[in-house]
Amino acid sequence: MFSRGLSTWLRGALVATLIVRASLLLSQQPSLPDAPTPQNNAPAPSINVPPPSAAGDEAPSTSSGNPEQPTNTRPAPQQTPASSSTQPPPPGSQQIKTVPAGSVSSAGESGRDEMFRMVKNVAFVTVPVTVKDPEGKLVDGLLQKDFAVYEDGQPQKLSLFTSDPFPLSAALVIDQGMSDLALKKVNQTFSSLGGAFGPFDEVAVYTYGNTVNKRSDFNTSTRMEIALNRLRDEKGANAGVAAVGGPFSAGPATNSKPIPGGVQVQTPARESHVLNDAILMAAQDLARRPRENRKIVFVISDGKEYGSRASYAQVLKVLLTDEIAVYAIGVDSAAMPVYNKLEKARIPGFGYSNILPRYANATGGDVLDEFSKESIEGAYARITEEARNQYTLGYLTPQKPSSTFRDIEVRVKRPGLQVYAKHGYYPLPPQRAEIQPAGTEQPNPSQQQPQ
Repeated sequence: MFSRGLSTWLRGALVATLIVRASLLLSQQPSLPDAPTPQNNAPAPSINVPPPSAAGDEAPSTSSGNPEQPTNTRPAPQQTPASSSTQPPPPGSQQIKTVPAGSVSSAGESGRDEMFRMVKNVAFVTVPVTVKDPEGKLVDGLLQKDFAVYEDGQPQKLSLFTSDPFPLSAALVIDQGMSDLALKKVNQTFSSLGGAFGPFDEVAVYTYGNTVNKRSDFNTSTRMEIALNRLRDEKGANAGVAAVGGPFSAGPATNSKPIPGGVQVQTPARESHVLNDAILMAAQDLARRPRENRKIVFVISDGKEYGSRASYAQVLKVLLTDEIAVYAIGVDSAAMPVYNKLEKARIPGFGYSNILPRYANATGGDVLDEFSKESIEGAYARITEEARNQYTLGYLTPQKPSSTFRDIEVRVKRPGLQVYAKHGYYPLPPQRAEIQPAGTEQPNPSQQQPQ
C-alpha cells in the first residue's frame, strides 16, 4: 500500500520537473523579428481618381445591379491641382491629343465619338467617255493629256483618269409589246445574252408592255438566265394593224348616217408601251447599287413610247443625277433602214416612234440596230464591252450644289475621233413630286433634239 502511493508521487514529480525544464529552454531562445509591413511604393494614378468625400457622404452608384466594390486598402493619395502637373506622359501616349475645353459638344454624342467623326462635302464629278474611230471601233491607248473637259463652257482640271474596266450593274429591260415574231426572235438569243456578262457583273431583269414588271433582282448572270428562261414562252402583240379610227370604224353609213341594222365595229383602245416608266423603275433601282460599278440600263426594244406616266425629261433627270447610261439594241421596226429616218419624230397622240437614240445620246450610251437573230447575239457582247471599257474622267467642280442642269463637253485632242459622253448632270437629285404623269413634260434641258 505504501509502495503504490510512493510510485504515484514520483511520477507526478517527474512530470513537473520536465515542464519546468521546457519553460526554461524556451525562455533562453532568441526572439525572431516580426515580418515587415507591406509597402506600396507604386505611384498612384493621376487620372480618374475621385476626390475624397466628406464623412457621411455617399458616392452615387452608376449601376444599381452590380455588387458593391471592396474597400480600397491603399492609402488615399494627396490631390494636386491639374495645373501643377508637369510629369511627362507615359511611354506610348505621345499620339494622344487633348481637346480644348468647350470645343466638344455634349449634345447627343460623347466626346470620343466627336473626336473621330469626319464630315466632308465633296462635289466630285465623274464622266465615263467612249472614243471610237470613223469605222466605229473602240480607240484605246489615249492618255490624260488627250482629253479636255468643260463644265458650262469653263475648262476643268482633271484629278482622275483611268482606262481600267469596271464591273457592271445592269438593268436589262425587255419590250414585250413588240410583235410576236420579233419577240420570238429575241427569246432565241437569251443564251448568248448570258455570256455577255462577266462573273463580277450583276444584272436585274425587267419587262414592260402596258405595265412594268420586275422579273428578278440584281444577281449573277446565272440568275438572270433562269429569269429569262421563264420568258421564252411568252408571246408578243398580234400581227396586223388594229383599227383605231377612220371611216370604217363606225360601220356602214349613208350621208354620214348609220344604216339601220348595220353592225358597229368596235375599235380597241391603243395599247400602251410604257418605255419611260420601265427605264425610270430600272434607274431608281440602279441608284442604290454600289458606286464603284458602272451603272447601265440595257434595253431590248423597238423604241416605241406611249402611255407612260413619267415624261422623257423627268426620266432623263434621274439618269443624269445618278450617273446611269442607257444602252439599247433596236429590233423589229427600229432596225428597218427606212424607219430609222423617222426615229426622231413625235406624232401628237401617238407618242414617240423611237425614243432610244435620245436616251443613249444624252447619257453617253449607244444604240445598235440589229434585225437578224445572229446580229442581235453579236450586239450583246459589243454593248457590254463598250460599257465596261470606257475612259473615266473626274474633276472637282467649283460650283455649289444646286438643282440646275450643268452642261458637260468632252473633247479629244486628236482629229477624226468620235466622242460619246453624257451631256451634263444635275448636282442634286430630283424630288419625288417632280415625277408627274405624262402630258406635263418640260423641255429637255440638254437641248439635244427637239421634242
